[in-house]
Amino acid sequence: MLTDKRLADLARLLTGFSTALKPNERVLIDAFDVPDAIVVELIRAARARGALPAVAIHRARVTRELNLHATEPQLAPLAAGELARMRHMDAYIALRGSDNIFENSDIPAEKTRLVSRLMKPVLDHRVNKTKWCVLRWPTPAMAQLAGMSTEAFEDFYFRVCTLDYARMAPGMRALRELMERTDSVRVTGNGTDLRFSIKGIGAQACGGQYNIPDGEVYSCPVRDSVEGHVQFNAPTVYLGTSFDNIRLAFKKGRVVEATGSNTKRLNEILDSDAGARFIGEFALGFNPHILEPMRDILFDEKIAGSFHFTPGQAYEQAGNGNKSQIHWDMVCIQRPEYGGGEIRFDGKLIRKDGLFVPKPLQKLNPDYLLAK
Repeated sequence: MLTDKRLADLARLLTGFSTALKPNERVLIDAFDVPDAIVVELIRAARARGALPAVAIHRARVTRELNLHATEPQLAPLAAGELARMRHMDAYIALRGSDNIFENSDIPAEKTRLVSRLMKPVLDHRVNKTKWCVLRWPTPAMAQLAGMSTEAFEDFYFRVCTLDYARMAPGMRALRELMERTDSVRVTGNGTDLRFSIKGIGAQACGGQYNIPDGEVYSCPVRDSVEGHVQFNAPTVYLGTSFDNIRLAFKKGRVVEATGSNTKRLNEILDSDAGARFIGEFALGFNPHILEPMRDILFDEKIAGSFHFTPGQAYEQAGNGNKSQIHWDMVCIQRPEYGGGEIRFDGKLIRKDGLFVPKPLQKLNPDYLLAK
């Protein structure tokens, strides 16, 4: 059983450090299959800061049933209502805790595309116009994916989520500034040789403001600049389907070949729209507590010594203008036990086998972030 203190501590982190709620700001607490206790603590923490909380409660099996035979006349008014509500919000906190990550695996692809298209304006407004933070909630199913007991996973979860994110700030600032000055990027490793430009794109540091857990700095390739191929070694779940060993090949920025454990479904998703085969994000992950993949992207994209490369929608900040209804973070771990690898900016070695090399960036290595 989770203790009240851990719930209260997390609620204060989310309403304070992550979203910095101010008096009279409206915050939507979006709760997906999580205990009432954490929702109550978030309401209390928001009110303690003078903010105005609102709550939406979701259940995965109910949402699946709505989407399974969805039609545009059914969903369009609901999407319009969601957008109207989001436009009243200054902040957004989402907690996602479904016991079954494959709950949506049997929703037909055309229904998934319909839902994504109609809800995209809501997502865009939330990402670009509110202060937001999204986190998963610990469940026995997540513990199973992580290969841990439920109790051990809960301990791990709260240790990761309440990391001293302020300690990341100097290293993240140095990496962001370096990426903002960088033109060419080359990423090499087992099955990987990628080349692209991030010139003029900019970069953003993520240290607990948007996701919990957190720990990444992201930029984005110039849209048509990606050449080469990449082999991802972290498994992934997207739109309710599991994928392993995804390999992408690029020409002039576009995915021209995509294979994996479910090649047919992979290509169906990449054919969702014109932007789905272009890359919308490139990021380096460095959370020192997260070392192994668990098929949960909010954790896996922060794995120490990893990078992720994202087909689909680009962010408004540090983006290349690519538009798509998908945003699929695919993760490659470059620590030695995963085959190693190198990342170079303008020919200079930046990270080797998962560890940053330039002195200012070494503050993002686990030895520094975990030092007492």
